[in-house]
Amino acid sequence: MVTGPEPRLPRPLPGAVGLSHLSAYDWEAADGVCGGSPHLHLVCTEAYVVTGGRGAVQTLSPDGCRDIPLRPGAVAWFTPGTVHRMVQGGGLRVTVLMQNSGLPEAGDAVFTFPPEVLADPGRYAAAATLPPGAGPAAQAAARRRRDLAVEGFLALRETLAAGDAGPYRDFQRSAARLVRAEVPRWRELWRAGALAAAERTGAQLDALETGEPAYLGDATAYRAAPTRRGGLGMCGYRDEYALPGTTLPYDGLGEPAAGQGACPGRPPTGQTGGPGAGRPAS
Repeated sequence: MVTGPEPRLPRPLPGAVGLSHLSAYDWEAADGVCGGSPHLHLVCTEAYVVTGGRGAVQTLSPDGCRDIPLRPGAVAWFTPGTVHRMVQGGGLRVTVLMQNSGLPEAGDAVFTFPPEVLADPGRYAAAATLPPGAGPAAQAAARRRRDLAVEGFLALRETLAAGDAGPYRDFQRSAARLVRAEVPRWRELWRAGALAAAERTGAQLDALETGEPAYLGDATAYRAAPTRRGGLGMCGYRDEYALPGTTLPYDGLGEPAAGQGACPGRPPTGQTGGPGAGRPAS
């Protein structure tokens, strides 16, 4: 029961994390596996909290190749530089928690495209960018993007499994070069988000220590619901929230078409939401 006006939302989620929900793509790839576009993050740790269905996340890192099962209740997370690919096994549904919210949408996520694509920023951007909305044209572009990322991923996995980490290391360096010019903008997003949240805690500890916790007078509660459902993310169909300092919405509007993939599971029904700008993540 609400007894007063609902407060505005001047602050982000705890720790300025990003929050979204994913339903993994059921599109079959060249290796017979259904799922999303393999990629890495340069400065963000990402966590999956599995809420339904089954599947896996395939990872590439200096400690080798892994297939991590995903079942309801499981939590899997991976640090910057870890290549990850969400795999659909049947109705897989995941809540995603993302460190440094806003940075993945600003380009922190880099696809595992083949080396010749990564070496050309213009070619990379053309392959990574989707048309507005989530209609047939955007669906087809997202699937082409996924297939190109899987092509590079499979080559990286083959050499890493054979004991040669050179191509994987080269991919990491190429990804870092690709985003280097964006670092000043990312630094501002980080200062306004995760760093500001940590500094607020420091100020609160100072206030407690001095015996003047005036900030407690600002205590309140918030609530939010998804502002857009079924967007085309890197890993699957994505529900997102328009919250201060948290995950940015996608460009354009749209409603995803019903999936007709060869693998188990089906995408959620899409709903239109508010317009916004930003690059899709996860």
